[in-house]
Amino acid sequence: MARIAGIDIPRNKRVVISLTYIFGIGKATAQEILKKANISEDTRVQDLTEDELNKIRTEVDAYKVEGDLRRDVSLNIKRLMEIGSFRGIRHRRSLPVRGQNTKNNARTRKGPKKTVANKKK
Repeated sequence: MARIAGIDIPRNKRVVISLTYIFGIGKATAQEILKKANISEDTRVQDLTEDELNKIRTEVDAYKVEGDLRRDVSLNIKRLMEIGSFRGIRHRRSLPVRGQNTKNNARTRKGPKKTVANKKK
């Protein structure tokens, strides 16, 4: 099992796809990393040599990934909430932040319906 940035990446997949399992690395970034490391995108992870893995690790170290990136994102959200910006208020109330409609949909963000049955008199 190949470990890069503290994550076990899948062995049977192509390297470019396996790198996307790391938080903060998408397909474009993965392609860029492999280009800098001079490794073919079609290579499977299980076929990589230890030297090639080390090249990939050094290239990934140049990016902010996993724990550092997650911490930054949570601090940014916390900052928005503290200054009381519109986005911060939406985060605090757990409503959609980016202008989506909430009249009918937004169940994923709002959670399950909290309906109370009418009491018979």
